[in-house]
Amino acid sequence: MKKHILLGISGGIAAYKSCELVRLLRKQGHEVSVAMSRAAAEFVTPLTFQALSGRPVLSETHQAGDGNGMAHINLTREADVFLIAPASANTLAKIANGIADNLLTNLAAARKCPLAVAPAMNVEMWRNPANQRNIAQLLADGITVFPPADGEQACGETGTGRMPEAAELADLLPDLWTEKSLSGKRVLITLGATFEAIDPVRGITNLSSGQMGAALARACRAAGADVSLVCGQVQTALPAGMGETVRVLGAEEMYGAVMRRVRDCDVFISVAAVADYKVSNASGQKLKKDGSGRPPVIELAENPDILASVAALPDAPFCVGFAAESERVLEYARAKRIRKNIPLIAANDVSVAMGKASNQITLIDDAGETALPLCGKDETAAAIVRRIAELLPAR
Repeated sequence: MKKHILLGISGGIAAYKSCELVRLLRKQGHEVSVAMSRAAAEFVTPLTFQALSGRPVLSETHQAGDGNGMAHINLTREADVFLIAPASANTLAKIANGIADNLLTNLAAARKCPLAVAPAMNVEMWRNPANQRNIAQLLADGITVFPPADGEQACGETGTGRMPEAAELADLLPDLWTEKSLSGKRVLITLGATFEAIDPVRGITNLSSGQMGAALARACRAAGADVSLVCGQVQTALPAGMGETVRVLGAEEMYGAVMRRVRDCDVFISVAAVADYKVSNASGQKLKKDGSGRPPVIELAENPDILASVAALPDAPFCVGFAAESERVLEYARAKRIRKNIPLIAANDVSVAMGKASNQITLIDDAGETALPLCGKDETAAAIVRRIAELLPAR
């Protein structure tokens, strides 16, 4: 869903990160308008943001050539969301106390759209009791605060106060306009590929990148759910804002991690590409050629079925499975849903989805089948979450 985002930039070295943020938001298809404080313009010029956003940059409350002279009001009427990143301690204090004496604080006071802030400041400024009171007041006023990160700061000190990275903010921002259809729900998601060792350096695995699972995690979080992850091997960045992230290697380890947590969740989504078999005679040493021309014998044993085990629990959560098939996709998916006794399954062709940024799935449940178009995995995930939300009240 494409939006008009008003990005406010206050003074601070972290203003350079906002250049990348504008680029990422526009790459996602959003329209971006930029408003800068005078102090921000000392770190990055308005011309830079004009070039990146493709729109004029507002840097004064009453700027010449802005029509009726009320751009500081008009902008917040046009925008779907107002994000201040970086947000300095001074800017946060003024907004928390209703002071409107410059461009950004006027925009904040005059807005009708949701406001989010991404604080950036020295670690001691962040810890300062007055600043923490201001943060608490902002939250009480319904303003979203994207917490600062830990790390080395421009001043040379280390601690909390770094502005979140641009990619993280671009990931979190859609939460502000997404319907909270899973509000209060706890969701557990498995994602990525499992790895079954043959010897210390080789193993059985697959091409799953974890992108579909990460997209579902973002979609569930945006819908208001508390999301936890159990991850195999992934080749994608994991979303921010997760309740817990557990890393595992093999299917048995994933099974154990899931079964220890699943009784506390309302929804279980099994997206991980789990190996059906493990090597029962795995070697403790690297297998070597012996010159005989005969390969070593590898014996396989069946791995536990994680999804079926969860669905068979006495008070099972709402279970969602995936059927990634190379042939007879819908036939196998229908049979898998019945066999595992789950309410919803997403069927797809491995040649279309695995390791790719897009997906084309068919959702199968008791009510019938819904074929979704080929689209990005974030769009696919949003459609799956909408269907989960529709089916949950019936349970």
